[in-house]
Amino acid sequence: MKFVDEARITVDAGKGGNGCVSFRREKFIPKGGPDGGDGGDGGSVYLEADENANTLVDYRYTRRFKAENGRPGSGRNCTGAKGEDIVLKVPVGTTAIDDDTAEVLGDLTAHGDRLLVAQGGYHGIGNTRYKSSVNQAPTQFKPGQIGESRNLKLELKVLADVGLLGMPNAGKSTFIRSVSAATPKVADYPFTTLVPNLGVVSIEQHRSFVIADIPGLIEGASEGAGLGTRFLKHLVRTHLLLHIVDMAPFDDSEPAEKVEAISRELENFSPGLARRDRWLVLNKLDLIPEEEREQRCQEVLERLQWDGPVYRIAAINREGTHKLVCDIMEYIEERRLRATEDEEFAEELLAEREQVEEEAREHIEALNERRRQEREARKAGGNDDDDDGDVEVIYLNH
Repeated sequence: MKFVDEARITVDAGKGGNGCVSFRREKFIPKGGPDGGDGGDGGSVYLEADENANTLVDYRYTRRFKAENGRPGSGRNCTGAKGEDIVLKVPVGTTAIDDDTAEVLGDLTAHGDRLLVAQGGYHGIGNTRYKSSVNQAPTQFKPGQIGESRNLKLELKVLADVGLLGMPNAGKSTFIRSVSAATPKVADYPFTTLVPNLGVVSIEQHRSFVIADIPGLIEGASEGAGLGTRFLKHLVRTHLLLHIVDMAPFDDSEPAEKVEAISRELENFSPGLARRDRWLVLNKLDLIPEEEREQRCQEVLERLQWDGPVYRIAAINREGTHKLVCDIMEYIEERRLRATEDEEFAEELLAEREQVEEEAREHIEALNERRRQEREARKAGGNDDDDDGDVEVIYLNH
């Protein structure tokens, strides 16, 4: 299966059925009067969130969907049948955007949520409706209205409470395997994670949260290096970011430099996301001699001048992970309770999320436009072999 988190489709609602012009004609009733019925309404197009779907791959190849037209009215005051609606199943966490106006039509954040994206045309009126004392044989009728047509951009953002950040091979996948039942691929080479992975962390019965692991970032990702920053949008709806730091890198690089590099990429992608609560998780301490661990950790913290929460773990053997996930659970529960009791705080969270989404969308669109200009310049110069394509239409095998 392919993991596809963006798709562009066209939806067409059905046309309303025309009204009918008809007159009653029966034996011994030479002037029966008008009996033309109304048409039926055109079918509408809906999006519906389905928890059993986890990708937009169904809309990668089939891109046009049309609802059924309403049937025309007929004699004997018979009303035409209504056109059948179309319900398109999408994963929970999908956002529908009008691709022509950039208007956000709605978010589908819970199983069963339904969103009307194209309204069917209203039915036409038959000549019976025009009968009056001064117009006893009307020939007027009203045709059905044309249904709405929209070009939609569907964006999937996985719904998670916590998001993992880090360079490739920092141990993010190992961490999510150690604290949840998720089994992402783990290997000793970079970019083993190519698509987001979700894991449910259960502290105890009825106390759990969802954690998201995204592909690793490298310096220059905001300009398209590596896998780019397109997967960062999956962190938009998280409450907390965990920055996983490899304390024993195979290339002997400075861990603090990598933290600073990712911080810059976050800022370039979305300043709002860079300001989100972020905890530093120093990983792979099992590879450092015990007498040197504290000194190395302090060197990193002093260089970063880090004043936020810090955790020291070895994800592969679950050292230090239990306290970390318990603290995360308390943090999430506190925020949920405050959002329930404090309406102003809940509005602030919603406004912040919308701001981050807008910043992310603008960043990706600007990067795509720059790449298109570069391709056009290469073609104008006679070199169009090096075509990377848009950031937003990269599809990777699951």
